[in-house]
Amino acid sequence: QVQLVEFGGGLVQAGHSLRLSCAASGRMVSTSTTAWFRQATGKERDFVAAITWDGVNTHYADSVKGRFTISRDNAQNTMYLQMNSLKPEDTAVYYCVASPSGYMGPIYGAYNYWGQGTQVTVAS
Repeated sequence: QVQLVEFGGGLVQAGHSLRLSCAASGRMVSTSTTAWFRQATGKERDFVAAITWDGVNTHYADSVKGRFTISRDNAQNTMYLQMNSLKPEDTAVYYCVASPSGYMGPIYGAYNYWGQGTQVTVAS
């Protein structure tokens, strides 16, 4: 089992930055691929970024490439999403997810564990 809790959401002005954190616990945390998804009101849940268990490989959605950075600290069992140059279209609930099998693609159903989500609102 893996438990995930997101922190750091809030209201921010367009062009500013925000950092999300995901605290993880459980036996398979350190060897799981982890990722961020987001879901805007009335829309489907979209892939944002993923990172392998060792932090070596990352993968980003085109919409956030160059603005967002995913990272993790296995010693702290924490994953981060640094979000720069935020846009109103980044407004969504952001979810932390984990895949013990190592999957790091865009299909949310392929991830085994989910956090409860944290709201990010970007004002224009």
